[in-house]
Amino acid sequence: MRSRCFVLIGLLLCSVVTAAPPRRFTVGWTNNLLSVAHPDLPGGKLEVLYLEAFLRPGANGQDWGKSKIAHRTTLIEAAPDRSGLRFRTVVGPDIEVLHEIRAGADELDLTFTIRNPGSSRVDLQWFQPACIRVASFTGRVQSDYVGRSFVFTTNGLTTLDRLGRTTDALYRGGQVFLPPWTRHADANPRPVATDRVANGLIGCISADDRWLLATASDRTHELFEGVYVCLHSDPQIGGLEPGETKRVRQKLYLLPNDPAALLRRYKRDFPDRDRW
Repeated sequence: MRSRCFVLIGLLLCSVVTAAPPRRFTVGWTNNLLSVAHPDLPGGKLEVLYLEAFLRPGANGQDWGKSKIAHRTTLIEAAPDRSGLRFRTVVGPDIEVLHEIRAGADELDLTFTIRNPGSSRVDLQWFQPACIRVASFTGRVQSDYVGRSFVFTTNGLTTLDRLGRTTDALYRGGQVFLPPWTRHADANPRPVATDRVANGLIGCISADDRWLLATASDRTHELFEGVYVCLHSDPQIGGLEPGETKRVRQKLYLLPNDPAALLRRYKRDFPDRDRW
């Protein structure tokens, strides 16, 4: 009888272990604000403005309101277990963007399909899908979070406070990092850094030094240190001809504080963009 009790207890314990929720990201979205949670995130969650803006060419030298193209996003489907979201965004009168977020154990996978169904070219140059708010993650505020935020240079992971910064721009504050193929005239109207970066990763180090949070895309227009304790990887579209469709992939990683492992992951996911 006693042995049967032990077997029953063992089975019950196994069922409890089996039923434990997986350690992975979960996502929700309300009023253009994406809520991202993970058991290992300092503070428990991130807030991400999603989607922020779609831009015309020539943004660096003109009023932001003239560069932006109006857009409206609708949530199409949310997975009951918060493992994914599907959206439809209309940009201007005609451009359709179908996009999806899939939550994994240590990443968010974002995909965008951007289509011009009209008969005229649309000068949609780039967009800001995700303004990632990192104050809780870094334990810093606007004045000092650059000391825990990074890009990669030829010297490896480099915090933003160690780079050649500029201040002269139409709008003061923040810092923009450009790949070789983005014209200065098309950049964000914030100060553009003098130092070049080596790849498309931008991220930050957690307050307890245990974790790296980083993001990248396969069509980088710019990397951006923003003015809301935020980080951006903003993809390039490059205009859409009549009937043309373009696709963009983006990742948000949460990995142990191991820059070499982050680089390996980036090179695996974006083999054509691993070095600029």
